[in-house]
This record gives sequence, structure tokens and C-alpha cells, in this order.
Amino acid sequence: MSTRKGPVLFEIDESQPGQNPAEAPPVPDTDLPAPKGQAMATAAAIAARKPSKLARWFWRLLGALVGTLVSIAAWRFVTDLVTSTPLLGYAVALLMALFALVVVLIVVKELSAMSRLGRVDRLHRDAAKALADDDLSAARGTVAQLVALYKGRDDTRWGRDRLAERQEDVFDAAALFDLAEQELLSPLDLAARREGEAAARQVATVTALVPLALADVGAALTSNLRMIRRIAEIYGGRSGTLGSWRLTRAVFSHLVATGAVAVGDDMLEPILGGGLLAKLSRRFGEGLVNGALTARVGVAAMEVCRPLPFSRKQRPSVRGIIRTSLSGLFSQEK
Repeated sequence: MSTRKGPVLFEIDESQPGQNPAEAPPVPDTDLPAPKGQAMATAAAIAARKPSKLARWFWRLLGALVGTLVSIAAWRFVTDLVTSTPLLGYAVALLMALFALVVVLIVVKELSAMSRLGRVDRLHRDAAKALADDDLSAARGTVAQLVALYKGRDDTRWGRDRLAERQEDVFDAAALFDLAEQELLSPLDLAARREGEAAARQVATVTALVPLALADVGAALTSNLRMIRRIAEIYGGRSGTLGSWRLTRAVFSHLVATGAVAVGDDMLEPILGGGLLAKLSRRFGEGLVNGALTARVGVAAMEVCRPLPFSRKQRPSVRGIIRTSLSGLFSQEK
């Protein structure tokens, strides 16, 4: 029969550091890399990628060849149908003529949209030149073109009236542009900023909550395309399908060239709380980073689509947009 042993007591010297489990340092998480916003980086690379000259010529020649073959086949089909069944042949010919008319109208609309985008871009360049040269006469001409651009829009009527009343009392180019910004463009800036905030929230939410592969890339690309198009419409540069894609490529090309498609804890922690990304799941961290990058795209789109360059007072803050759009999605540390 074995002897029953009593409890064994181990004495721990609490004076030695590191013996108390509550005071032990946390185990560093070195396995998971910090979120980098991979979805936005991929979407930016897709949007900013330019096809080669050989590829452009390939698609042009393919389009011309297919269009020629389709036109010849359609013509022969209609003529043969008119010969065999005149009534049905004339009906099909009418349908084809209507289709051709719609195609022509779409082309005219796209050309008009491209022309309007070019008009806004010229205004931006003229304003920057007049401001750099401090040319009051050129500034007045640019402001007159700006007023003409927004003529007929009810949401700018009050600003146009205020600008017309006060611009004769201004005798400095910079002050005249500041007045135009304050009276005419401030409401448009606010509307464009809200579009950027909404897109940032949408991209962050989809990235954080939808686990499907490539769903975050698709959401980031579509949300940014829609945001850039709406911002262009707010500033008066209504763009069609081709114009929207060209504008999007210009915005993303600028971001990629300047290295702005990169953001991390150094930008988000002062806004959302120190160490917050380290305490969230990786999926939520990716959502925050993608949302922050979308906010940067929104600011770049505002700078590209705005008919006047931003002054120091009116220039939007990327951190301000991130704070407004993303901080409400997650509780901040106090």
C-alpha cells in the first residue's frame, strides 16, 4: 500500500521581475504582416495600366475589320430580304437605320463629354498660369469662363450672383480666385468631399465583411470609378463611358507616379487610436487601409476635376476625410 502524499508548496520570490504573469510583456505577433491595402493597390494598377502601342493598333484594326465584315453582311442580308420579302426587308432596314442613329448619338455624346472635360482642364491650366503671373486681367477672364461653365445650374445661382456683386471690388488675382472659390466652388467642394467619404466607407465595409476572393478588388475598382465620375459631374465635367475611364486612368496614374497608393499605421493610428490596427483582425485592418486609400483617390479626383486649383484654405485634408468617413465604423480608443 502506497503512502499518501500531501500537497507540495513551491515558494516564488515575487521580488524578482518577470515572475508575475500579469506583468509579463505581450507576445509579439510577428507572423502576420501589417495590412497594406492590397485591393486598392491592385485596383490602382489595373486602372493606371496603359496598353502598348502594338496592343492599341491590334484592337483598332480588329474593330475596323469586324465592323467592315458586319456591315457587308448586314447590307447583303437586307438587300436579299428586300428582294425576297419586300415588306419584311424594309422593316429590318428601318430597324438597322434606327440602330445606326443611336450609335451616332452615343458617339456625339461621348465627344461632347470629352470636350467638356477638356474645357475644365483648360480652365484649370489658365487659372494656374494667371495665379503664377499675378495677372488680374487673365484672372477676370478665367472667372468669367468659370461662371459661363456653371450657367444654367440652379445649385450655383446664388454663388454666381454673389460673385458678380463682389468681383468688381477685387483688384488682385489671388484674391479674385479666393472669392470665386468661396462663393461658387465651396458648395461643390463639400458635395465632392461627401462622395469621397461615402466611397471610402463602402470600400472599407466590403473589404472587412466580404470574405470572397477578388470581391474587395472589384468593390474598390467599381466604387472608385463611380466616385470619380460623380466628382467630375459635380464640378461640371460630365463624362461619358470613355471619358470616365480616361479620367480614372489619369487620377490613378498620378497616384501611382507619386507613390500615394501606400498608407499604413503611421497615417491611421493618429486618427483611429494608437495600436488599433494591431488589435483588429487582419480583414478589418485591410478594410481600413483600403478605405484610406480610397479617400486619397477622392482628393486626387477633386484636384483633377476642379476647374480652379485649390488654395491653402480650401485644400481638402486626406486625414480629415478619413476621420469623417472611417472613424464611425469602429470605436476609437479613449
